[in-house]
Amino acid sequence: MGDYGRISVHDALGGGAVADILLWRNVYGGGVVVIVSTIFWFLFERGGYNIVAFVANNLLLLVVILFFWAKSATLLNRPLPPIPELDISEESVLIAADEMQVWIDHAFSVAHDIAISGNLKTLIAVVSSLWLISYVGSFFNFLTLIYIGILLSLSMPFLYDKFQAQVDEKLVIVRKITNFIFRKADIILQMIPLTHNKQKTQ
Repeated sequence: MGDYGRISVHDALGGGAVADILLWRNVYGGGVVVIVSTIFWFLFERGGYNIVAFVANNLLLLVVILFFWAKSATLLNRPLPPIPELDISEESVLIAADEMQVWIDHAFSVAHDIAISGNLKTLIAVVSSLWLISYVGSFFNFLTLIYIGILLSLSMPFLYDKFQAQVDEKLVIVRKITNFIFRKADIILQMIPLTHNKQKTQ
Protein backbone atom coordinates (compact mmCIF):
# COMPACT_ATOMS: atom_id res chain seq x y z
CA MET A 1 0.00 0.00 0.00
CA GLY A 2 1.59 3.23 -1.11
CA ASP A 3 1.66 6.64 0.43
CA TYR A 4 -0.41 8.16 -2.38
CA GLY A 5 -3.03 10.56 -1.07
CA ARG A 6 -1.80 10.35 2.51
CA ILE A 7 -1.47 13.73 4.17
CA SER A 8 1.31 14.67 6.54
CA VAL A 9 0.14 14.76 10.16
CA HIS A 10 2.51 17.64 10.82
CA ASP A 11 0.96 19.69 8.02
CA ALA A 12 -2.56 18.76 9.14
CA LEU A 13 -1.78 20.14 12.60
CA GLY A 14 -0.63 23.47 11.17
CA GLY A 15 3.04 22.73 10.70
CA GLY A 16 4.16 25.16 13.41
CA ALA A 17 5.46 25.03 16.96
CA VAL A 18 2.23 23.46 18.26
CA ALA A 19 2.52 20.63 15.73
CA ASP A 20 6.13 20.05 16.82
CA ILE A 21 5.00 19.74 20.44
CA LEU A 22 2.02 17.47 19.68
CA LEU A 23 4.20 15.14 17.57
CA TRP A 24 7.08 15.27 20.10
CA ARG A 25 9.48 16.74 17.55
CA ASN A 26 10.11 19.36 20.21
CA VAL A 27 10.78 16.98 23.10
CA TYR A 28 11.53 19.80 25.53
CA GLY A 29 8.22 21.57 24.80
CA GLY A 30 6.19 18.37 25.04
CA GLY A 31 7.87 17.44 28.31
CA VAL A 32 7.19 20.88 29.78
CA VAL A 33 3.50 20.65 28.82
CA VAL A 34 3.17 17.18 30.40
CA ILE A 35 5.02 18.15 33.59
CA VAL A 36 3.19 21.45 34.07
CA SER A 37 -0.24 19.95 33.38
CA THR A 38 0.52 17.04 35.75
CA ILE A 39 1.59 19.45 38.50
CA PHE A 40 -1.54 21.56 38.05
CA TRP A 41 -3.78 18.49 37.99
CA PHE A 42 -2.16 17.04 41.12
CA LEU A 43 -2.28 20.42 42.87
CA PHE A 44 -5.94 21.14 42.18
CA GLU A 45 -7.40 17.63 41.96
CA ARG A 46 -5.42 15.54 44.42
CA GLY A 47 -4.10 18.30 46.65
CA GLY A 48 -7.54 19.85 47.08
CA TYR A 49 -6.26 23.34 46.30
CA ASN A 50 -8.82 25.81 45.00
CA ILE A 51 -8.03 27.32 41.60
CA VAL A 52 -9.47 30.73 42.54
CA ALA A 53 -7.41 30.83 45.74
CA PHE A 54 -4.33 29.72 43.80
CA VAL A 55 -4.67 32.50 41.22
CA ALA A 56 -5.48 35.12 43.86
CA ASN A 57 -2.53 34.13 46.08
CA ASN A 58 -0.08 34.16 43.18
CA LEU A 59 -1.31 37.56 42.00
CA LEU A 60 -1.09 38.85 45.58
CA LEU A 61 2.49 37.60 45.90
CA LEU A 62 3.43 39.07 42.51
CA VAL A 63 1.95 42.50 43.33
CA VAL A 64 3.72 42.64 46.71
CA ILE A 65 7.05 41.62 45.18
CA LEU A 66 6.75 44.23 42.42
CA PHE A 67 5.78 46.94 44.91
CA PHE A 68 8.75 46.32 47.21
CA TRP A 69 11.07 45.88 44.23
CA ALA A 70 10.02 49.27 42.84
CA LYS A 71 10.38 50.96 46.26
CA SER A 72 13.81 49.46 46.92
CA ALA A 73 14.94 50.30 43.37
CA THR A 74 14.19 54.01 43.88
CA LEU A 75 15.97 54.04 47.25
CA LEU A 76 19.05 52.11 46.08
CA ASN A 77 19.21 53.59 42.57
CA ARG A 78 18.66 50.18 41.02
CA PRO A 79 16.71 49.42 37.81
CA LEU A 80 12.94 49.12 38.08
CA PRO A 81 11.27 45.73 37.60
CA PRO A 82 11.26 44.73 33.91
CA ILE A 83 7.53 44.70 33.20
CA PRO A 84 6.80 44.37 29.48
CA GLU A 85 4.18 46.62 27.97
CA LEU A 86 1.21 44.62 26.80
CA ASP A 87 -0.17 46.07 23.60
CA ILE A 88 -2.80 43.98 21.83
CA SER A 89 -2.85 45.01 18.21
CA GLU A 90 -6.04 45.44 16.24
CA GLU A 91 -4.77 42.87 13.74
CA SER A 92 -4.51 40.12 16.38
CA VAL A 93 -8.03 40.93 17.61
CA LEU A 94 -9.36 40.68 14.06
CA ILE A 95 -7.58 37.35 13.54
CA ALA A 96 -9.13 35.98 16.75
CA ALA A 97 -12.55 37.31 15.73
CA ASP A 98 -12.24 35.68 12.29
CA GLU A 99 -11.31 32.37 13.91
CA MET A 100 -14.31 32.58 16.23
CA GLN A 101 -16.55 33.45 13.28
CA VAL A 102 -15.44 30.28 11.48
CA TRP A 103 -16.37 28.13 14.49
CA ILE A 104 -19.70 29.91 14.99
CA ASP A 105 -20.57 29.62 11.28
CA HIS A 106 -19.74 25.91 11.41
CA ALA A 107 -22.00 25.44 14.46
CA PHE A 108 -24.88 27.25 12.73
CA SER A 109 -24.27 25.20 9.58
CA VAL A 110 -24.56 21.98 11.59
CA ALA A 111 -27.72 23.26 13.28
CA HIS A 112 -29.17 24.17 9.84
CA ASP A 113 -28.36 20.69 8.49
CA ILE A 114 -30.19 19.08 11.41
CA ALA A 115 -33.18 21.40 11.84
CA ILE A 116 -33.89 22.51 8.26
CA SER A 117 -32.35 19.93 5.93
CA GLY A 118 -33.05 16.93 8.17
CA ASN A 119 -29.60 15.45 7.56
CA LEU A 120 -29.58 12.09 9.33
CA LYS A 121 -25.78 11.69 9.20
CA THR A 122 -25.20 15.03 10.91
CA LEU A 123 -27.87 14.29 13.51
CA ILE A 124 -26.40 10.91 14.40
CA ALA A 125 -22.85 12.34 14.50
CA VAL A 126 -23.85 15.23 16.79
CA VAL A 127 -26.03 13.10 19.07
CA SER A 128 -23.40 10.37 19.41
CA SER A 129 -20.63 12.93 20.06
CA LEU A 130 -22.66 14.76 22.72
CA TRP A 131 -23.72 11.48 24.33
CA LEU A 132 -20.11 10.26 24.40
CA ILE A 133 -18.93 13.53 25.97
CA SER A 134 -21.74 13.34 28.54
CA TYR A 135 -21.02 9.69 29.31
CA VAL A 136 -17.26 10.15 29.70
CA GLY A 137 -17.76 13.42 31.60
CA SER A 138 -19.94 11.67 34.17
CA PHE A 139 -16.91 9.68 35.36
CA PHE A 140 -14.56 12.65 35.78
CA ASN A 141 -14.75 16.23 36.90
CA PHE A 142 -13.83 19.11 34.61
CA LEU A 143 -10.14 19.42 35.56
CA THR A 144 -9.51 15.69 35.16
CA LEU A 145 -11.27 15.78 31.79
CA ILE A 146 -9.00 18.65 30.65
CA TYR A 147 -5.93 16.77 31.90
CA ILE A 148 -6.99 13.61 30.01
CA GLY A 149 -7.55 15.76 26.91
CA ILE A 150 -4.02 17.18 27.18
CA LEU A 151 -2.52 13.70 27.55
CA LEU A 152 -4.54 12.40 24.59
CA SER A 153 -3.56 15.38 22.43
CA LEU A 154 0.09 14.64 23.19
CA SER A 155 -0.21 10.92 22.46
CA MET A 156 -2.84 10.32 19.74
CA PRO A 157 -1.24 12.48 16.98
CA PHE A 158 2.18 10.98 17.77
CA LEU A 159 0.85 7.41 17.59
CA TYR A 160 -1.13 8.15 14.44
CA ASP A 161 1.96 9.64 12.81
CA LYS A 162 3.92 6.47 13.63
CA PHE A 163 1.23 3.97 12.57
CA GLN A 164 -0.67 6.00 9.97
CA ALA A 165 -0.82 3.23 7.33
CA GLN A 166 -2.29 0.63 9.72
CA VAL A 167 -4.79 3.09 11.22
CA ASP A 168 -5.91 4.30 7.79
CA GLU A 169 -6.66 0.71 6.74
CA LYS A 170 -8.92 0.24 9.78
CA LEU A 171 -10.57 3.63 9.24
CA VAL A 172 -11.42 2.70 5.64
CA ILE A 173 -13.19 -0.44 6.92
CA VAL A 174 -15.06 1.55 9.59
CA ARG A 175 -16.06 4.16 7.00
CA LYS A 176 -17.47 1.47 4.68
CA ILE A 177 -19.49 -0.04 7.54
CA THR A 178 -20.90 3.32 8.65
CA ASN A 179 -21.78 4.26 5.06
CA PHE A 180 -23.62 0.95 4.68
CA ILE A 181 -25.54 1.58 7.93
CA PHE A 182 -26.43 5.13 6.85
CA ARG A 183 -27.68 3.88 3.47
CA LYS A 184 -29.90 1.31 5.16
CA ALA A 185 -31.20 3.95 7.60
CA ASP A 186 -31.97 6.32 4.71
CA ILE A 187 -33.93 3.59 2.92
CA ILE A 188 -35.94 2.85 6.08
CA LEU A 189 -36.65 6.55 6.68
CA GLN A 190 -37.80 7.02 3.08
CA MET A 191 -40.40 4.28 3.62
CA ILE A 192 -41.93 6.19 6.55
CA PRO A 193 -44.58 8.66 5.35
CA LEU A 194 -43.82 12.15 6.61
CA THR A 195 -46.50 14.80 7.00
CA HIS A 196 -45.48 18.32 6.06
CA ASN A 197 -47.24 21.41 7.32
CA LYS A 198 -48.85 23.26 4.44
CA GLN A 199 -49.64 26.91 4.46
CA LYS A 200 -53.32 27.63 4.67
CA THR A 201 -54.70 29.57 1.75
CA GLN A 202 -57.11 32.25 2.55
